Amino acid sequence: MNVSDSQRTASALEKLGYTSIERAEQADVIVLNTCVVRQSAEDRALGRLYSLRKLKEKNPGLVINLMGCLVGYKDNHPLQEKLPFVDVFSPPSDPTPLLQYLQRKNDQEVFQQDKLKMNAYLDGELPLPENEIGKTFSAHIPVVYGCSFACTYCIIPYRRGSEQSRPMEDILSEAASLANQGVREITLLGQIVDRYGLDLPGKPDLPLLLNELHRINGLERIRFLTSHPNWMTPELIDTVSKLPKVCEHIEVPTQAGNNEVLRRMKRGYTAEDYRQLVQLLRDRIEGVSIATDIIVGFPGETEAQFMDTYNLMEELQMDVAHLARYSTRPGTVAARHYVDDVSEQEKMRRFRMLENLQAEISTRIHQRMLHQTVEVLIDEKHKMQWKGRTRTNKLVFINSEENLLGKIVSSRIIRTGTWSMRGELI
Repeated sequence: MNVSDSQRTASALEKLGYTSIERAEQADVIVLNTCVVRQSAEDRALGRLYSLRKLKEKNPGLVINLMGCLVGYKDNHPLQEKLPFVDVFSPPSDPTPLLQYLQRKNDQEVFQQDKLKMNAYLDGELPLPENEIGKTFSAHIPVVYGCSFACTYCIIPYRRGSEQSRPMEDILSEAASLANQGVREITLLGQIVDRYGLDLPGKPDLPLLLNELHRINGLERIRFLTSHPNWMTPELIDTVSKLPKVCEHIEVPTQAGNNEVLRRMKRGYTAEDYRQLVQLLRDRIEGVSIATDIIVGFPGETEAQFMDTYNLMEELQMDVAHLARYSTRPGTVAARHYVDDVSEQEKMRRFRMLENLQAEISTRIHQRMLHQTVEVLIDEKHKMQWKGRTRTNKLVFINSEENLLGKIVSSRIIRTGTWSMRGELI
């Protein structure tokens, strides 16, 4: 979602005459787009923000915009007092405050250059790659903002607000516009993307949206994330199976493999329910790849409960596992009612155990693809190699003298590794 917000902000700035630049030291406008899902992300964002203060001292005309979940939708006066060198505070997914501020500055003839420079940062770390804010062949489209299903560990509902689906006609119009600009692949975004439309008149759902998007000429691939086991319906699964443009890749987190931990997380399903869902996905969607999210060290998680998660991962053999150590987020139910009683050392030990297990699983899955022919959408040139992804979201590098950027090519896998593969052009 933050990548999408940054892209949309960059696009809005370009319409005002701004162009991107690689170094913050040369920028006239810096947008720091923040994430606070974990404490480490918030700490990095604040650290980066304070480092930008030195640039502001050297160049008082520099505009610094703090955007995203660190700002949230609530009254930001405390942040303004704490961060007086920040000019604009923008809530998630909303570049309007920045655009209005810049327009006022332009009206006052403070910025009268023909083209101003802008630098957008994601999560307080690196600038967005050039192909992400310029010509891109894969784009994100938010379809559901916020979330109303408050898992006890999650800060998102408090920072991004309650669930709000976008009108279908707006999504279709944006997708058609992107296709006309050369975008080949879109990814629909939502904290629980499967709940799309439940808050709209007539309750249009995600299967209907996928069917309508499938009609758009020029689009070759459609993805969506993130799903929730409770709303991954048989109808949605069958829609993925029958629509050729919808990629057979599903991101559906389990978060834990122990029922008591899942109950305390307020996830609304059991480990047995999750097993059945994975089996259903594999039965109905040929060649499906499945990614999951897992949190280790949730308050009260015992060694035995952690091993339930470990054993579930070993049993299900998922294609990807996004791992995280539990981080207390002030204001969440877990922060108010549970004690963060698993030490950081123990969290890291459990994290490494799962990381090593997933590395073994991913290596075996990739090895089974050796000599297979796959379809790859090339989206970037990386260190003299073309980089792209398969329909199942696996990373493939290809050597070729041809210009493959933006093309969907057939590639035979000639080498496999843990996190990526190498292919040869057919």
